[in-house]
Amino acid sequence: MKFYVGVTDNKWFAYLAQLQPDEVNFWQPGGNVSFKAIDQYAPFLFKLHSPDNYIVGGGFFVRHSFLPLSLAWESFQQKNGAPDYLTFRTAIMKYRERRGRDGDGDPVIGCIILTSPFFFPEDKWIPVPRDWSPNIVQGKTYSTESPEGASLWDEVQARLDNAFVLAESTPQNFVVRERYGREQLIHPRLGQGAFRVLVTEAYDRRCAITGEKTLPVLDASHIKPYSEGGPHSVNNGLLLRKDLHTLFDRGYMTVTEDYRIEVSRRIKEDYGNGREYYKMHGRSLSVLPRNILELPSREFIQWHNENVYVS
Repeated sequence: MKFYVGVTDNKWFAYLAQLQPDEVNFWQPGGNVSFKAIDQYAPFLFKLHSPDNYIVGGGFFVRHSFLPLSLAWESFQQKNGAPDYLTFRTAIMKYRERRGRDGDGDPVIGCIILTSPFFFPEDKWIPVPRDWSPNIVQGKTYSTESPEGASLWDEVQARLDNAFVLAESTPQNFVVRERYGREQLIHPRLGQGAFRVLVTEAYDRRCAITGEKTLPVLDASHIKPYSEGGPHSVNNGLLLRKDLHTLFDRGYMTVTEDYRIEVSRRIKEDYGNGREYYKMHGRSLSVLPRNILELPSREFIQWHNENVYVS
């Protein structure tokens, strides 16, 4: 198994260790280098800046994405490792200005999205492996097949509060092995921020109904609401323009199991208008995910039709 050790901003770590969130955005201020070092759901560990040469926690890699700074904040808010947007923006601009990057507008940053983060208390921090070079700026990939990697992962696993050892990962599950034998699948728990980013990317950053590409007006909508037991999974999501998201959530619009748009007559009855929306009635969705596993689930669509949509 490959895993990654990333050099972490100390203030970022300290804030999140206190917050104990269900997901984090390990941001990169430059916004011009993709992260492809490990597979989805592989471990990503946190190493503090020198002279604090310790590994202090980690999480499991979900996705790398380039996002406007404002959208990264809207998606993750305090899970970006800052108490407010101004603090978040100031931290990023400090790094960008050091490198001669632009300091105005809404710059694009790199976002390494991690789920199920864990944070070790100081007395459990792990010294970096002997082969860690002080010249490493961003991070390093390790493998459990190497002596250094196996030893480090054993140290991490000894500090985790569960009875499982991560054996490998797949695009949809953790494959874990009990310490004394049996293997089983565990579905990763995605947070709201990861859900928003994954749905946005699955729909190529375009509204599923209209094809609109202006990111600030697009929302990741749950088909079955999270409050009703709907999961933060891409197949329970649609990327919708904000007004269409509102109509969808209030039952004035839905999608059929063959991915056609239904618009309720109640819009006109309740508001005396809706001409723009009725033009969409009966059309097929303009955009759908390419990955068959990310297509809107018929189970969730049926639930929305039966429990939310007002015909």
